[in-house]
Amino acid sequence: MENPIVGRVWKFGDDVDTDVIIPGKYLRTKDMQIFAAHAMEGIDPEFAKKVKPGDLIVAGTNFGCGSSREQAPLALKHAGVACVIAKSFARIFFRNAINVGLPLMEADVECQEGDEVEVDLLKGEVTVSTKGKFKGNKLPDFLLDMLTDGGLVAHRKKIQSAQKDNPVR
Repeated sequence: MENPIVGRVWKFGDDVDTDVIIPGKYLRTKDMQIFAAHAMEGIDPEFAKKVKPGDLIVAGTNFGCGSSREQAPLALKHAGVACVIAKSFARIFFRNAINVGLPLMEADVECQEGDEVEVDLLKGEVTVSTKGKFKGNKLPDFLLDMLTDGGLVAHRKKIQSAQKDNPVR
């Protein structure tokens, strides 16, 4: 995980649910490229063609509501989204994003689509090139560690490897 994360904004509103992030008809595969190719298709059919690696999503309240599908944050991550900023997240989406290594921050940010934004996860700040700084909710250190390691599975593997190298006696 890079910090700070700098990218171009894609703007969405409130209550963006997992069915529009990755429609259910694509859930029968485990192919991340299919998830990426159809990310946000339910709200913007052209999003996956327009998004560039390192871009960010800025949204309103309750981002990721709906089902508990882990494929929603995976679709965004594999489409190249570097971070999601929202006023609030559905809790299951929030945790799934951390688990798959997709950075996110709760913050009320004023910006326009296309603005350049810098997200400092360590400080809990978002800087919008055209509007200035906004304070967000800083993630706890243990969640930042998971993101830095690439998600929950990679984090657990790192811990287990360290325990093998330094057994407790």
